[in-house]
Amino acid sequence: MGFVLVGVLLLVMKIADFGFVADWSWLVVLAPFGLAVVYWALIDNLGITMKREMRKMDDRKRERRERDMKALGLDVRREQRVRVMREAGSRADKPAAAPPPEPRRDPRA
Repeated sequence: MGFVLVGVLLLVMKIADFGFVADWSWLVVLAPFGLAVVYWALIDNLGITMKREMRKMDDRKRERRERDMKALGLDVRREQRVRVMREAGSRADKPAAAPPPEPRRDPRA
């Protein structure tokens, strides 16, 4: 959004022959619009926009669920503790590999 605002400002200044921008090349004046297109393409391809939207939707869903549980008179604090514990567990490293089983004994011995 910043690139577009700068581009519009420079474009208006160039068309109005205002200030130092009047002497600049059109390529320099229109460059922020190109940078905005490149920025949006990168952000969309990396999935950052979708991640933000999914995070917002999850937050709204969680807040709505907590509000509804409070309205029903259920214990919201327990749900918050469980959620924190689950998040901490998912971030923790996987446990070390289980020790190998003990060798079987020969029943004849």
